[in-house]
Order: sequence, then C-alpha cells, then structure tokens
Amino acid sequence: MITAQQIKELRDKTGVSVSACKYALEEAGGDMEKAMAVLQRESAKSAEKKADRALGSGVIEAYVHNNKKVGVILELKSESDFVSGNEEFRNLAKDVAMHIAALAPSDPNELMGQPYIKNPAVTVKELLNQAVQKFGEKIEVSRFAKYNLS
Repeated sequence: MITAQQIKELRDKTGVSVSACKYALEEAGGDMEKAMAVLQRESAKSAEKKADRALGSGVIEAYVHNNKKVGVILELKSESDFVSGNEEFRNLAKDVAMHIAALAPSDPNELMGQPYIKNPAVTVKELLNQAVQKFGEKIEVSRFAKYNLS
C-alpha cells in the first residue's frame, strides 16, 4: 500500500505530479530508489513525445562565478511564456549556466552528455527530460557562450 507520505516525499524530491509519483511508487512496489528510476524512464519517454514541438519562448540567463573571472550566457528555450516565466524554469536555466561555467562543454550536444554537476547520477539531458515531464513542454538549450578572463 502506497501512502500519501511516500507520494509527498517523492514529489518533494522530483517536483513531478502527484499522479506520476503515485504511478512510479506503485510500479516500484513502494521502493523510493526504484520509483526515481521509473520517473527517469518516464521523463525520457515524455521528452521524446514532445521532440517535434516548436519552441516559441524561453529565457536568456547569465551566470557569473563568484571570482568574477568566469561567466556564461545561456539561451534556454520552451514552448510558451507560461513555462519560461516560471521561477523553477528560471532556476533550471541558472543551474545549467552554472554547470557550463564549471565544466566548459564546447556545444549543446556535448553539454547534454555530461554528468550534471549538482547530481552526477543524471546527465544534463536527463535533467532537462525531468523538466519536460514537470512542465509538460519541450525544453532545449539552444546556445550558450562561456567567457574566461585571460
């Protein structure tokens, strides 16, 4: 029997819908780690279904490291202003920009394959897939530039 507390805990960790958390916990037999894996698998499926959608909105995010010697400008695209205006979406953009500052990928394709700096258990692509599942829209890093003080 899956409890409301288990669903709440998984939702707090992932931010995905209550119904998706309940489904993942039921499929995983109440095991939190297995439920996380189920959600990761489902987020990839969700992102794949939305791959052909048009991106009409987004944000430009700037990140400057504390030492003021490294900076990144990132364009993170979404389908609508509703999602791009969301604080969680903007936090995602800031986190991805910080990741770029730290690991210096050469292009968006390389970025997608890198282990995410805040949680190396997932790649940046998996992080974005989780966001697609959470927001219900296609999300994509379209371009970025990293600057280093020489």
